[in-house]
Amino acid sequence: MVGLLYFAEGLPFGLINNALSVYFRHKRITLEEIGLLSLLGLAWSVKIFWAPLVDRFGQRYFWIIPSQSAIVLFSLLLAFLDPVSDKPLFWLVLSGICLASATQDIAVDAYTIDLLEERELGLANGIRSGAYRAALIVSGGLLVMVGDHLGWPLTFISTAATMGVVVLIMLGFSTCRQNRPAGKAKLPFLAQWIEPIRVLFQRPNFWIGVAFVLLYKVGEAMAVAMANPFWIDQGFRPGDIGFVVGTLGMVASIAGALLGGALTTRWGIIRSLWILGFIQALASLGYALAALPFIPSSSIYFVALFESLSIGLATAAFLSLLMRLCDKAFSATHYAFLSMLFGLGRSLAGVLGGYSASWLGYATFFTITFFVALPALFLIPWLRPAMAKEENKRILRVES
Repeated sequence: MVGLLYFAEGLPFGLINNALSVYFRHKRITLEEIGLLSLLGLAWSVKIFWAPLVDRFGQRYFWIIPSQSAIVLFSLLLAFLDPVSDKPLFWLVLSGICLASATQDIAVDAYTIDLLEERELGLANGIRSGAYRAALIVSGGLLVMVGDHLGWPLTFISTAATMGVVVLIMLGFSTCRQNRPAGKAKLPFLAQWIEPIRVLFQRPNFWIGVAFVLLYKVGEAMAVAMANPFWIDQGFRPGDIGFVVGTLGMVASIAGALLGGALTTRWGIIRSLWILGFIQALASLGYALAALPFIPSSSIYFVALFESLSIGLATAAFLSLLMRLCDKAFSATHYAFLSMLFGLGRSLAGVLGGYSASWLGYATFFTITFFVALPALFLIPWLRPAMAKEENKRILRVES
């Protein structure tokens, strides 16, 4: 069930961020307007503002099923709208998809945290990450192919049909309608936004946890932001990038996610963050070697696949940590807050990467991104107190 729900998370995200840019350019829409799709993506970044409502009101499926149903409806509407002649309404419907998808993400993340025990986090996050990436392949690859050969209305109808199947499965399985774990009494309305964050920052060393969440993916994000420009500057065609990075790389990433989840279950979160995080950092050195003039340009194929594999490995351990830090009484708000920190660090790293690569050159830049990834690894031993306190709170709830 976790895999299915995260496939449902990835499908609308990929539609907005991958497929629509191709569709818009096919319709001869300006690059400036295509760039505005990034603004719609803010819905996933600011979901912390309504995540407390998901904690406060109703069971998780009360939010998941309506959100998914809204995605079905809005996707169907896109099939009958033209982004040029029906521009205002088309963009309004896109906004509805983003809002519904972000709300679905909040509730699904919270449901998964409520459902899983600590021993299940590694494997579940491997499956979760793999399913999410599979959805990105479908939305960024298969749905684009459908639009190219059979027409874009069928692409949007296919998206709606896929989400509709998920809704039917959710309605048919009783495990999707399980009650939430017992937690604290309902808070005053405004306190619903304040209390969950206060609980997080009361934990020992949580400021170190904040620094870790911000930094763990920074080196990787800087390298990834400049990887595609590096391909182009090495003389490769967009089709080469699409096949190796978008197809083979995504398969490698899914394999890495599943393997990373299994290793996290076996080794535990702390050890996995160390080992898999270091492997993730090594991918940058691969790009640094590929940028040297005496290294064959074909080496970039192997580097890109290793990068995708390493990202999948490390992501499974990282997502397990994020879930481990969440209190089940405030799981929606806590996970939305932590994922917002992660997104902030990744976005700032991408901007910094562009300026750094332009100034330093690719070989030096990718070498530096390896060292940028290391400080987060040295913070890992100080994460234990925050995790231990959460475990104590869970024990107390059970005993009471």
